[in-house]
Amino acid sequence: MPELPDIVDYIRALEPRIIGQPLERIRINSPFLLRTVRPTVADVEGHTARAIRRVGKRIAIGVEGDLWVVLHLMIAGRLHWRSPKIKLAGRQNLAAFDFPNGTLTLTEAGTKRRASLHILAGEAGLESVDPGGIDVLAAGLDTFRTALAAENHTLKRALTDPRTVSGIGNAYSDEILHAAKLSPLAQTQKLKPDEWDRLYKATQQSLRLWTDRLRAQTGDGFPEKVTAFRDDMSVHGKYGQPCPVCGEKVLRIRYADNETNYCAKCQTGGKVLADRGLSRLLGSDWPRTLEELETLHRK
Repeated sequence: MPELPDIVDYIRALEPRIIGQPLERIRINSPFLLRTVRPTVADVEGHTARAIRRVGKRIAIGVEGDLWVVLHLMIAGRLHWRSPKIKLAGRQNLAAFDFPNGTLTLTEAGTKRRASLHILAGEAGLESVDPGGIDVLAAGLDTFRTALAAENHTLKRALTDPRTVSGIGNAYSDEILHAAKLSPLAQTQKLKPDEWDRLYKATQQSLRLWTDRLRAQTGDGFPEKVTAFRDDMSVHGKYGQPCPVCGEKVLRIRYADNETNYCAKCQTGGKVLADRGLSRLLGSDWPRTLEELETLHRK
């Protein structure tokens, strides 16, 4: 799923392409994509794009009349900048947004249709799809600690809960926790002051580092290689490979279709967190969500 650095990179690439340009037409190729009835697609067509912003992991394009076209890419959704009025063909092509100078297309790999399009009115409309998590790049340490410690959860769950933190998912939470040298299963209400300081600094530094890296990689082009698995990540997607800090093999905890990657030597004092293939052996008894995983490790 595209996370904060990826969304920022999309927005950076879109701004010079669409701001000041009329959204001539929206072509929808999937009946499951549009999730709102009013305002309608026709209400935004022909209106000039005036703003673009991030709302959690969503991209919101504001047009004249205080209307917003809001895209949530979910796991497999991706954006592409194509030639004007390009033909929208194939099952993966869900929608096209036609501007005079080019067409923004939305694709989604696989068969599950999770990506969504909302057309909303005003700030109240945007607030209706905002989970409410804090902007960690703008928050101070006290705000950060208060938000994450409001309830006692594992660090992995707290960082990836959009109601707590805005824009962080599975990939960058792994990188943040590795940089902070903290276990993904450490409890938020049991962290020591120095651990809070490490977590806060690692969150800020990791997100800024990756935002800058993606900007440098994209340059003046459009992001076409948005992925949760990047060669220069430290632990995410690196199961079985050496940790870049200590050289020990990266380990994982698996739940449902996701996994958490970590280095036992750097993050857990050498302790191997329970998994070891149990997700296959236990079948339906193995946790399918972070919440279930959290409960299991408390027993």
